[in-house]
Amino acid sequence: MATDVESLNALGVVTMEMIRTFVAIELSDAFKGTLVRVQEGLKRAPAGRLVRWVAPEGIHLTLKFLGDISPSRVDEIARALSETCRALSPFELTLSHTGFFPDAHRLRVVWVGLAGAVDELNRLQRAVEGGMNSLGFRPEGRGFQPHLTLGRVRDFARPAEREELAKRVLATQVDEQPRMLVREVHLIRSDLRPTGAVYTSLAVAPLG
Repeated sequence: MATDVESLNALGVVTMEMIRTFVAIELSDAFKGTLVRVQEGLKRAPAGRLVRWVAPEGIHLTLKFLGDISPSRVDEIARALSETCRALSPFELTLSHTGFFPDAHRLRVVWVGLAGAVDELNRLQRAVEGGMNSLGFRPEGRGFQPHLTLGRVRDFARPAEREELAKRVLATQVDEQPRMLVREVHLIRSDLRPTGAVYTSLAVAPLG
C-alpha cells in the first residue's frame, strides 16, 4: 500500500521532509570536559546503570525547542534570531551544582546547573521566546530553568533506586568551575540515528 507521501508524489505534488530543530547555546570544550568528568563519577555508582547518559556533543543549553519545521522556514527563523541577538551583549557563565528533575521519588533527569550572568541568560531566553512567538511558535508552558542535562533515567528504575540515585547526585560536587563567554546562539537540527542523535548547526546569531 502506498504511503501518503508516495501518493502525493505520484500526483506530482512536491513534499518536503520536516526537520526537528531547537535554539541553543553551544558549550565550550572546557564546559564539556567538566561535565564528562561529573558523568564519569556518577557512572561508577551502582545507580549509574539506571541512566542513559548524554554524549558530550549532545549536551546543549537549550533556549527554545521549535519541534518539526519545514526546511523552507530556516532562513526566516535565522533572520529573527539575528535581530533578537543583535540587541543583546555577550555574557559569561560558569557551572554550579548537580541536581535532578522533578524530585527524588520520581527522578527522571540528572543535570548540572549554571551560575554567573544568569540574569543575562534569562533575558536572552525571553528575547528568543518572544522572537519565535512572533513567527507562530507558541511559548513554553513552563518557566525557563537553565540547566545542562547529563542523563535521563531509564523507565525500569524503581522508586527506591531513583531515590538512591538522587542521594548520589546531591553528594556529587562540580569541582571545576570553567568560565564560558556566550557570544552567539545557534539554530540546531537534530536527526535521530540508530547510533544516537546527530546535531547540525543550521544558523548562527551573534550577540551584540
